[in-house]
Amino acid sequence: MDVMGDKATLFETGRFVQPSSREDTDTPDEAGEIADEAAEELRQRLAAEAGDVEAMSVLGAMLLRRGDLDGAEPHLRAATAAGDRAAANNLGVLLHQRGYADEAAGWWRIAAVAGSAAAAHALGRHHRERGDEPAAEYWLRQAAEQGHTLGAYALADLLEHRGDAGAEKWMRVAAERGHREAAYRLARALDRKAAREADGDNGVQVLDEAEQWYRQAAARGHRRAALHLGTILEKRGELKEAGRWYLTSAKDGEARAACALGFLLRDAGDTENAAVWWLRAAQDGDGNAANALGALHAERGETQTAERWYRAAMDAGDVNGAYNLGLLCAEQGRTAPAEQWYRRAAYAGHREAANALAILLLRAGDEKGAEPWFSKAAEAGSVDAAFNLGILHAGRGEEQAALRWYERAAAAGHTEAALQVGMARLRDGDEQEAERHLRCAAGGGSAEAAYRLATVLDARRPPEPAHELGEPVHRRSECEEWYERAASQGHRRAQVRVGMLAAARGDVAEAARWYREAAEAGSRNGAFNLGLLLAREGSEPEAAVWWTRAADAGHGRAALRLALVYARRGELAEGQRWADRAVALGPASVAERAARLRDALRQELSA
Repeated sequence: MDVMGDKATLFETGRFVQPSSREDTDTPDEAGEIADEAAEELRQRLAAEAGDVEAMSVLGAMLLRRGDLDGAEPHLRAATAAGDRAAANNLGVLLHQRGYADEAAGWWRIAAVAGSAAAAHALGRHHRERGDEPAAEYWLRQAAEQGHTLGAYALADLLEHRGDAGAEKWMRVAAERGHREAAYRLARALDRKAAREADGDNGVQVLDEAEQWYRQAAARGHRRAALHLGTILEKRGELKEAGRWYLTSAKDGEARAACALGFLLRDAGDTENAAVWWLRAAQDGDGNAANALGALHAERGETQTAERWYRAAMDAGDVNGAYNLGLLCAEQGRTAPAEQWYRRAAYAGHREAANALAILLLRAGDEKGAEPWFSKAAEAGSVDAAFNLGILHAGRGEEQAALRWYERAAAAGHTEAALQVGMARLRDGDEQEAERHLRCAAGGGSAEAAYRLATVLDARRPPEPAHELGEPVHRRSECEEWYERAASQGHRRAQVRVGMLAAARGDVAEAARWYREAAEAGSRNGAFNLGLLLAREGSEPEAAVWWTRAADAGHGRAALRLALVYARRGELAEGQRWADRAVALGPASVAERAARLRDALRQELSA
């Protein structure tokens, strides 16, 4: 008799039955349910005693659900003997719980052959546990093809383990039927596929599909799905919703979600609540959260607490803990322990620790010991280490080796490395390559690169077209924009150049502003030009102040100007002193004029 089929829903969630547990005090609704169950059990018991096979099967399932194995077994055996396949399946479950796995498999086989998808699933799991994958695949496929959700998931898991391309199909089937772990694993597979195809339109579509499966699994309470969904949303800038999913996952005990929520809160300026979630995650063994707590306490100057959390991160298997301990010790001037922690992290493969260790050794004068660590860090992908290797080789005069490392760092986006490559190409006369690298460096924020790029563009700029009345027409060029960018970043030569361009177009106030900024920052050319500007405007005493500053810094023309100023004032001895200074400073044309002035002043003084 096949009236039961697979209607015993307690087995739809798996082959093992967990006894239900209740509190000592039931609510009115629960009490009502208990009464209903008792009445149903009595009804089924009376029918079973009257010889109803279906009642025997149902009663056995009810007792099995409750954990009454002794009470369930005779009813299930009687129903099985009468040909009830659901009873055969449930009898297999009961025997499996008693530890009779082989006997259980025998009853599952009987039920599976009779068409029980649940029994086929249980039998497939049994064979897989025994290592018989062909038999496992056969029975799991039987279950999956009959629409058994767990069978589809178990089949997908088996095929995925073997690297079979058919795994995704059955994982998708299980996910579509509401299996949350299947939805999560399908999303993970799609996520990885999207990462591989990140540059194409297909990658975006695959990621969108992955997000939908993450949502389905997360909505069903899958905490890791909620974590990954939060990550996708955070990358997309949807921080509010990302935070909600992180919170959901964290409350369910996912330490990584608690850590991610902490970072989200920190970025929003809420460090207090961030610390609460980091603490929760760190206590659950999340090394990243422990590092975050360490950094937070280090920022507050609480070095002992910071060190404790960095050690906790290290104990959790996070190599960043050792690296951060090295940084902490280095900041405190504790070189020996810093080297120890850097070494520990570097030996574990931490590339930035290897770079930091190399710098520490280099500062201690151990260039031979530093170079292998720079190389190890650079080969592992440390851009800073590649740049540092360039500096190391350049210091030895090994220009080609230095350039190779600079180019490698520049290709990875290192601003200063791009500047060095650009300057090397300028020296080689390859202006096109020089300009390309200088643009990269200038775009990355290098003031020196912006200035050098401006000089390259300035050199090829055509003369200003003449106005119809003979006055030149000033048109703002790209080189001026780069000069101004460098000047605004404090580059003194760029400030002087911007001042000169402003003066050329008659903007005296603007020219004075830039000359003054350069002069106050220590530029002797800025001080000299500011003096010229002030003198032309009739402020010779103030001009003399700036020329004095320029001459003291080694500017020959400024010294000559001062000699002339003092000569005109009749202060011949002071004029002669500045003329001597101009002769010494040069250049040759200035020295020649200063020598004539000095001789004239000398004759005047001796007359």
